[in-house]
Amino acid sequence: MLINCAVYQHGEKLADVAPEDLGAHLDQPDTFVWVALRDAGATELEPYRRLFNLHSLAVEDASHGHQRPKVDEYGEELFVVMHLIDWVNGELSLGEVAVFVGPHYVLSVRNGSKLHFLGVRERCEREPELLRHGPSFVLYALMDAVVDRYFPILDILESELEEVEQSIFTPGAASDNIQRLYGLKRRLMLLRRAVAPMLEMLSKLHGGRTPPICARSEDYFRDVADHLARIHGAIESVRETIGTAIQANLSMVAIEDSNVTKRLAAWAGIFAAATAFAGIWGMNFEGMPELKWQWGYPAALGLITTVCLGLWWRFKRAGWL
Repeated sequence: MLINCAVYQHGEKLADVAPEDLGAHLDQPDTFVWVALRDAGATELEPYRRLFNLHSLAVEDASHGHQRPKVDEYGEELFVVMHLIDWVNGELSLGEVAVFVGPHYVLSVRNGSKLHFLGVRERCEREPELLRHGPSFVLYALMDAVVDRYFPILDILESELEEVEQSIFTPGAASDNIQRLYGLKRRLMLLRRAVAPMLEMLSKLHGGRTPPICARSEDYFRDVADHLARIHGAIESVRETIGTAIQANLSMVAIEDSNVTKRLAAWAGIFAAATAFAGIWGMNFEGMPELKWQWGYPAALGLITTVCLGLWWRFKRAGWL
C-alpha cells in the first residue's frame, strides 16, 4: 500500500522515513512530508487521518473512490480528485488519484490504476528551488503529470478517427465503420468526463480568490489549465468530427441501400416483362393470334429476349445495374 514516504525541508529531501516517524517533522519550519499510497482503504487511511487531522468526508471519498474530478477546501486543507486514464489492450482504463494537501503535508492515494508518479517525485527533487514552494508545488506537479498523460490518449483517438475517415467511402465497410465510430465516441466521452470537470476545478486554483496554500503557485496552475483547455478544445473538435463521420457513414448506408433497391427493381422489371409476354402467349384459347404459325414459338422467344435486353440496356445506362 505504501509507495513512498519522505521529508523535505527548504526544497531539499531530508530522508525517507517510516510513517510512524512523520509526526516529529510536521512542526518543523519550512518542512513538509510527502506520502504516496496505492489502493488504500479506510483502514489504511485512518492513521494518516489522525496524524494530519484530515476531514472525515474527504477520507471517505478517497477510500470509496468513483468520484468526479473536483477540489474541495476544508479550512487550510485541500482535497483534490483526478481521473487517471491509461490505454490497455485497445481500451481505456480508468483510475483515480486523490490528493490531500495541507501546509506541512501531501498525501496522494492512487486507486484502480497502474500508472505511477515516481517520475514526478524525481522531477520535483531535481528542482529544489521550485519545491521550496511547498506542498502546492507538489500538487501542481501531480496535476501536470495527470494532464500530460491525456495527450497520448488523445493522439491515439485522433489517429483512429483518421483511419475510419479514410474507409468511410469504401464499399461494404459501413457496418464496421459504425461500430468503430461509436466505440471511438464512447472512449472520447470517457476522456471528456475526466477533462471537463478538471478544467472547471482548476479555475479555483488560479485567478480571483484562490486557497491560501496555492497562492505561491498560481502561475503553475494556470499553465496546467492552459494545457487542459487545449486538450478540451481538441476533444470537442474530435467529437464534432465523429458526429460528421457518423452522418456521412449513415448517408453511405442509405446510398448503398438505394443502389440495392434500384438493382432489385431493375431485375424485377426485366422479369416482369418476360412474365407478361409468357402469360399472354400461355393462355389456352383456340382463337389466339399466331397459334397455328410455324415460327410463332421462336418469334415469341426472340421478342421476349429483345424486350428484356432493351430493358437491361436502359437500366444499365441509367445506373441501376
